[in-house]
Amino acid sequence: MAKQYETVIGLEVHVELATKTKIFCGCTTAFGGAPNTHTCPVCTGMPGSLPVLNRQVVEYAMAVGLAANCQINQYCKFDRKNYFYPDNPQNYQISQLYLPICHDGYIEIETGSGKKQVRIHEIHMEEDAGKLIHDEWEDCSLVDYNRSGVPLIEIVSEPDMRSAEEVTAYLDKLRLLIQYIGASDCKLQEGSMRADVNLSVREVGAEEFGTRTEMKNLNSFKAIGRAIEGERARQIELLEEGKAVIQETRRWDDNKEYSYAMRSKEDAKDYRYFPDPDLLPVNISDAWMNRVKDALPELQPQRQERYEREYGLPAYDAQIITASKKMADIFEETVALVSNPKKVSNWLMVETMRLLKEKNQEPEDLRFDPENLAKLIRLTEDGSVNSSVAKEVFEKIFTDDIDPEVYVTEHGLKTVNDDGALEEVVCKVLEENSKVVEEYRSGKEKVLGFLVGQVMKAMKGKANPAKAGELLKKKL
Repeated sequence: MAKQYETVIGLEVHVELATKTKIFCGCTTAFGGAPNTHTCPVCTGMPGSLPVLNRQVVEYAMAVGLAANCQINQYCKFDRKNYFYPDNPQNYQISQLYLPICHDGYIEIETGSGKKQVRIHEIHMEEDAGKLIHDEWEDCSLVDYNRSGVPLIEIVSEPDMRSAEEVTAYLDKLRLLIQYIGASDCKLQEGSMRADVNLSVREVGAEEFGTRTEMKNLNSFKAIGRAIEGERARQIELLEEGKAVIQETRRWDDNKEYSYAMRSKEDAKDYRYFPDPDLLPVNISDAWMNRVKDALPELQPQRQERYEREYGLPAYDAQIITASKKMADIFEETVALVSNPKKVSNWLMVETMRLLKEKNQEPEDLRFDPENLAKLIRLTEDGSVNSSVAKEVFEKIFTDDIDPEVYVTEHGLKTVNDDGALEEVVCKVLEENSKVVEEYRSGKEKVLGFLVGQVMKAMKGKANPAKAGELLKKKL
């Protein structure tokens, strides 16, 4: 009988924090910028420069820890992690090993198999390294230190996940939690959230973990899912052939759907950690911790429950809308202006989601003003525009954030509510389509839709379709 294998997965998730300045200096953390322009002697590791801790980094790390049910180390310290690599200007990284700021938490996830807690071993603060740019034309590597010193938290889970589905659910929950707090935008494609996957396989029923590998270079949920399936298959194949899995760091190539070895996996002893002599320990008072706790915003599960209760939204709609803080904020601001939650929800759930998919964008990329969506809803409610015109106008709001009232007036899109003009067109359409009229009178009522279409066409889409339908029936 063939052996059955179980996958064991733990994650190390790095999150760039949304502070305006770096963790130990006053340089900007803005994404982009010409190479090496967001730098100073501290973040480029110049001799004699001294780090000064950014208080906001501690508050964000504490807030994420509290929201993830962690214990807070009210006395925590920074350590030096020594390694030699060109993008690491001091030849060490300031991190936390011995006393990280948060420990022993959990995130509750839900998959097809039900609810489950994924334990968090620790969350620690550290600085990011620079970035190596490999120039294939010149056959050399260049270093950009703009990212060096950008504040990170690293969230280390226990090896509690057993499938790609659980990993995706955990990352999604973590991303939402951090976005709602405002600690990071968590954009995987820009590197502000990065996940390293530690994976091993073992026979079902075995107590001992297998040898794990760590996979890097994962910048989308789909890539993470493919990498997990690929690495699981690779390890099982090795075991089936009687070979050993080597503990190493592997790089996932999503185009080739294959991982290859980068280096042997280091242990803590390889980094020769020691307490950073330039930074004082951080003492977090009860009062400071309580201030951070009290300032925590309403998180996604509470917001979803409130939308169902207060606005009467179906659970599915409430879940989709609150699955992005940006979308939820637009929803609330629009509802405050038009007091019609279901209509606002419909515009977001149908047209907004369709356009996001078409343009391959995330809800976080939405840029339109809720005021403009509210104006469009008012125009549809008072009959100034019909539904097809409204959809056309919404596309302009989505792409260019136009004022719908101005746009409708300038482009002559207002619904014609002149009964005389409508009656004239209806009579003309009936005259021109005598065969269809006969079909309707012989019992084929479906042809009414065709006649309404002809009226709309003649009036360049500016008629009220319901009104046109009523008038046609009357004349027929």
